Amino acid sequence: MLKLDKIDYNILRIIQAEGRISNLNLADKIRLSPSPCLRRVKELEKEGVIKKYVGLVEPKAVGFLINAFVNVSLQSQKERFLNIFEQKISLYEEVSECYLMTGSSDYLLRVVTRDLEEYERFVIDKLTKIEGIANIQTSFALKPLVQRTEIPI
Repeated sequence: MLKLDKIDYNILRIIQAEGRISNLNLADKIRLSPSPCLRRVKELEKEGVIKKYVGLVEPKAVGFLINAFVNVSLQSQKERFLNIFEQKISLYEEVSECYLMTGSSDYLLRVVTRDLEEYERFVIDKLTKIEGIANIQTSFALKPLVQRTEIPI
C-alpha cells in the first residue's frame, strides 16, 4: 500500500475539485516543480488511489428526470443468488450505483431514467427478471440537496 504524505493529499484535494487541471497549474498550487508533481500523480494513478478522471453531466440537461433509489431484497443470501444478482445488475446502464448493504435490504441501487415509463420498463423487463429477487422497494428523489464527488481528504 502506498504511503501518502501531505503533498499527495494536497494533490488529491485539488484533482478531486479540478480534474482537468494541467500539471503545470497543479504543480504551482502545491508548490512543487512540474516533474516531481507529475511523478506523484502517475504513482497515485498506478497504485489505484486515483481511479479515473470523469466529467460530471447534469442529468436533467440531457433528459434524465427520474432519480430512483431502489432497495432490493433477495430470497436468500446464498452466494449463488448474490453472484447472479451482481452479474446481471452490472449490465444495466440505468443503474448508476449499486451497493451491497446491511440492514433490511440486500442491495441499494441508484437508477436514472428519462421518465416514469422508462423506469417501469427497467423494473418489469430487467430487474424482476433477475433470479432470486424477493422484494423491490423504490423511493423517488424529489430534488438533490447535497451532491459531492469529493471525499473529505
